[in-house]
Amino acid sequence: MNKRPPVAPYLTVTPAAAAIAFYTQVFGATQKAFMPSLDGMRIMHCELSINGGSVMVADAFPEFGKARTPLPGEPVTMSVSLEFASGQEVDAIVERAAKFGATTEMGPMNSFWGTRFAVLRDPFGHRWMLNGPAV
Repeated sequence: MNKRPPVAPYLTVTPAAAAIAFYTQVFGATQKAFMPSLDGMRIMHCELSINGGSVMVADAFPEFGKARTPLPGEPVTMSVSLEFASGQEVDAIVERAAKFGATTEMGPMNSFWGTRFAVLRDPFGHRWMLNGPAV
């Protein structure tokens, strides 16, 4: 039986295929599950393993009334926090993310709470908070 994580963020991202490619390149994500939609154009569900945890990703399906595409300029109110074994990993991920279209909102820097910290926003609007031991 596949052990599921007790908490896993579920991101609605359009296009989901581009987000999956970004998360694979930037965070080293690997696919654990993948279900294309019947229309052959969108992704109904994808489970990614990222840094020892799981993140679910799917395209928006507004025709089912359960999700919608964000409005232009609408802030995403949820962030995903990742903990790394070294502060150097935080720096490397921020650098790699920028090459793939992310923007750095904060850091990387040694925080007052004792970690190497950075916040980036991926090209799809989601915020990622990165922590590792201070360097």
